[in-house]
Amino acid sequence: MQSIQLFVFDLDGTLTESSETIYQTTIKTFEHFGQSVYFPKEELDKRIGEHFQTIFDAMHIHVDDIEAYINVYKTIYFDFIGTTKLYPGVEETISTLKKNGKKIALLTTKAQDQAERILHYFKLEKYFDEIMGRRNGFGHKPSPEPLLFICNSLSVLPEKTIMIGDSELDVQCGKNAGTKTCAVTYGYRSKQFLINENPGFVLDNLLTLKEIFKTTL
Repeated sequence: MQSIQLFVFDLDGTLTESSETIYQTTIKTFEHFGQSVYFPKEELDKRIGEHFQTIFDAMHIHVDDIEAYINVYKTIYFDFIGTTKLYPGVEETISTLKKNGKKIALLTTKAQDQAERILHYFKLEKYFDEIMGRRNGFGHKPSPEPLLFICNSLSVLPEKTIMIGDSELDVQCGKNAGTKTCAVTYGYRSKQFLINENPGFVLDNLLTLKEIFKTTL
């Protein structure tokens, strides 16, 4: 890990346990549009990280205007932010990396303003050199486009970068961009599911990343 200069983290399921917030906000947003929609929380949990259009298509839920839905969703989301928690060791891990001169970035499918607001809520924004949410003109994970943008923005080669996340999309994004990859198993995908994606590293606890880094510094 001593060759890694840039650590890029996913958000939901990697830094934050936000499944209840996402579920409640999703249901309330449908209510806002006069749609009575119900599905088990577990159905949404296993798709966290995907774009809403992809999720609703897979669940056979019709949304007339997905951008209008997302705009309302972003407004309602922070009514339920109290149910979102940081995973153990998040701030300790990223602060240690930062103190050792590493660059830190966020890559999430959440909207740009929403991602920035969430990091501000948890007082984490001070650690991040780049925050890359969903932006017009950029592809979504597993497209390498947003990850390569981060690398270029921070002047770090992909091979000196590691993508860290809890889903197949994160692993595939990293591989497509030519970065190293690290899957965390405490999020919204099973350990075996992630192992099948063949990431470079598999961690059961984010604090392990800090320990691995310290032993190879």
